[in-house]
Amino acid sequence: MSDALDRAAELLDGAGALLICAGAGMGVDSGLPDFRGGEGFWRAYPPYARLGLRFEELADPRHFADDPELAWGFYGHRLALYRKTVPHEGFRILLEIGSRLPGGTGVFTSNVDGQFQAAGFGLVSEVHGSIHHLQCLAGCSPVIWPADDVDVSIDPETMRAVPPLPSCPRCGGLARPNILMFGDDAWVPDRGQAQLHELTVWRRGVRDLVVVELGAGQAIPTVRRYAELASAASGALIRINPREPEIRHNRGVSIAAGALETLTALAAATGPGSPRA
Repeated sequence: MSDALDRAAELLDGAGALLICAGAGMGVDSGLPDFRGGEGFWRAYPPYARLGLRFEELADPRHFADDPELAWGFYGHRLALYRKTVPHEGFRILLEIGSRLPGGTGVFTSNVDGQFQAAGFGLVSEVHGSIHHLQCLAGCSPVIWPADDVDVSIDPETMRAVPPLPSCPRCGGLARPNILMFGDDAWVPDRGQAQLHELTVWRRGVRDLVVVELGAGQAIPTVRRYAELASAASGALIRINPREPEIRHNRGVSIAAGALETLTALAAATGPGSPRA
């Protein structure tokens, strides 16, 4: 790992801007589940193990119409969990590295937890939406609004929400998170598209971009593909992933370790106080 860290540190020391591409593995060091496989999901949510329900089944928008208490039990619990979670030290390290660069920092993430905003990042593209924002289930309008005032009561034995459930302020019908779920053709993408446009404009305007990809798997490769696209011209990609670190055609630096462990090591190897300075 030392050779890979040296090459990654060299890339960061020569960077003009930093693009962070993050999947679910980025939140593991903050204590968040990565929902990888049924067993991992059930360890995080034992009531669903008793019911035999997997993450893919619960993250289905039809439940909001067919069984809204089940749907809001799952998403209401996640909303409360993400609100109280403190971003781990790796977020601060990335923020500090980016603050030294003339082009600054941008974030592209499939995570819906809002951890990057909580850590102080300003330019964040949430490609799958945000649990901290809602939309109308019936689609009475395309308006997306913050979930700041939402507080869902949940029965811990059944993981079902207790009415009243979040509602649309316009039509009074049921609200749902503004998240792209599995098989979801009703997600309102406006907020996410605006974020992505802003990130794209920034990315096209910076020089010497280095991409750091963290915790992004191949099962849903949205983040990996974006990281590879953004670094295609330069090969300046640092992929940090304990299970799937491989990079096609060796177009970058591959580090088979967790996010916090690697970022801590990179913090010591880069910047003014590092041995390389």
